[in-house]
Amino acid sequence: MIEKNEFVKKINGLLAEEFEVEERLIEPEQILMQTLHLDSLDRLDLVVLVEKHFGFKFTSKDFANFTTFQSFYDYLYDKLKTKETP
Repeated sequence: MIEKNEFVKKINGLLAEEFEVEERLIEPEQILMQTLHLDSLDRLDLVVLVEKHFGFKFTSKDFANFTTFQSFYDYLYDKLKTKETP
């Protein structure tokens, strides 16, 4: 199981590259949608990015749970732990 700090660094790198945002702007307390300038198509890109790199899906309904990057990290890390637990 990947450590959470490593997981966050990996996510931040992927987000910065995919959405062309400086990685230094991606901080746990920042607003996810605003910082990444996500529209509805970008949300789909985010879903695909997570599926491609971590092997699980989430839905557009799950976006209601993502206000800050921290809430996004927590959600994804919990899903990853659940996926890896037999």
